[in-house]
Amino acid sequence: MHPACPEFSPADEEDIALSSEEVYPRDPTAVNVGVGPAPEPWPDDPRLDPALLAGGDHRNVLDRYRYWSVEAIVADLDTRRQPVHIAIQNWEHDFNIGSIVRTGNAFNVAGVHILGRHRWNRRGALVTDRYLHVHHHPDVASFAQFCREAQLDVIGVDNLPGSVPLETVELPLHSCLVFGSEGSGLTEELVGACSRLVSITQYGSTRSMNAGAAAAIAMYHWALSHASGQAAGGVSSPAGRTRDGADTQHSSLG
Repeated sequence: MHPACPEFSPADEEDIALSSEEVYPRDPTAVNVGVGPAPEPWPDDPRLDPALLAGGDHRNVLDRYRYWSVEAIVADLDTRRQPVHIAIQNWEHDFNIGSIVRTGNAFNVAGVHILGRHRWNRRGALVTDRYLHVHHHPDVASFAQFCREAQLDVIGVDNLPGSVPLETVELPLHSCLVFGSEGSGLTEELVGACSRLVSITQYGSTRSMNAGAAAAIAMYHWALSHASGQAAGGVSSPAGRTRDGADTQHSSLG
């Protein structure tokens, strides 16, 4: 078990009053993804959400999770979290934070840590943060204490002096990959809390790449050595991606 630290609650959301469309929003990247209302009679399954069964499920989730409540999905993901954490400095309300969180969901990370401001730019996360354990740390000291107690190696990802090329190292199994704000990168204080620094080798003219892209590369590099369990694509329903319309198929409710 990891040491206790503040987790975000619904009260931390920037918009407290949520409409039904905001609670289960459609995937804005693919409007027609999802399934319509489930045919009755509905199975007696506590994982299923009556509101979704009645109105359809258009969330950006795997087909196996169609009609499941958020709580049921989180409980299932908790049985196979990867033992890697990610942390992002939030000094500038960086829009990349949402993108990094969404990638963290794709790799099913054990925890996401926001350092600095309590509110962060959720737009790019596309509500994927609801399926993760997101923690807030007001300063570097509290974050570093969490990592010490959880026995996590803090790995800074930035092209700073003293960093080593990411492709030349195997990241520790129990790592916390740390990313700075877009532009300013990691602060000196946070660099001091890192056990090592890694950088992503570049071959063009730009000084640095987008923070969201760098985070995805770093998480994938960790996964190449350590990721366990069946990949998400291996548990999709046999019918594949379902869509609304005349040919809509209902995902399995079993």
